[in-house]
Amino acid sequence: MKKLFAEFFGTYWLVFGGCGSALFAAGVPNVGIGYAGVALAFGLTVLTMAYAVGHISGGHFNPAVSFGLWAGGRFEAKELTPYIFSQCIGGLAAAGTLYFIMNGQDSFLGIDNTKAGAFASNGYGAFSPSGYSMATAFVTEFVLTLFFVLVILGATDKFANGKFAGIAIGLALTLIHLISIPITNTSVNPARSTSQAIFTGGEPLLQLWLFWLAPILGAIVAGIIYKNILQDHEN
Repeated sequence: MKKLFAEFFGTYWLVFGGCGSALFAAGVPNVGIGYAGVALAFGLTVLTMAYAVGHISGGHFNPAVSFGLWAGGRFEAKELTPYIFSQCIGGLAAAGTLYFIMNGQDSFLGIDNTKAGAFASNGYGAFSPSGYSMATAFVTEFVLTLFFVLVILGATDKFANGKFAGIAIGLALTLIHLISIPITNTSVNPARSTSQAIFTGGEPLLQLWLFWLAPILGAIVAGIIYKNILQDHEN
């Protein structure tokens, strides 16, 4: 249960910090943090929680990461379902908190789910921040999740310097967001996508399948690559 609570709180912090920065701070005129600030916020959530609870649960905070670690031989299949459930509930709880805060503003009239990026949701086509196609979105999410999981597997390898793993992983997620916020609003995390899509509804919810399938496939491929090609089995 400690592991599952750690995954709940870690994913909650990721969604609350990352999506919260996009909702409340990114677009403030003249002083807003913009895309770069949102990218850094997502990276900082993972970095801080990796050191806070990573030693308890492994610090996945992401169903795709759990699948990638399983494919890489670092995680047992029987743990996948409880971990993913905890991650999704953590994300939903954070999204609920964000919605409650937004609802406290006098000018809030509800979530407009006809616009790209509504409530920090992910999307493609008309729901991509810059109008990127479904195929482009799929490839982007697949490739970026693949490299994210490669970084995680490499940084946490028993032959790596584990003291700096959280920094490498947090900076990797920052870089991923710097690349892909304009394309899909950046997922690489099905729990983060699900929490925002459920509150947004409409087309973002119908497009949610891509933000489960592409990241999980990318993560599994990364696990296979690291285990069979990159991992040092001799030392």
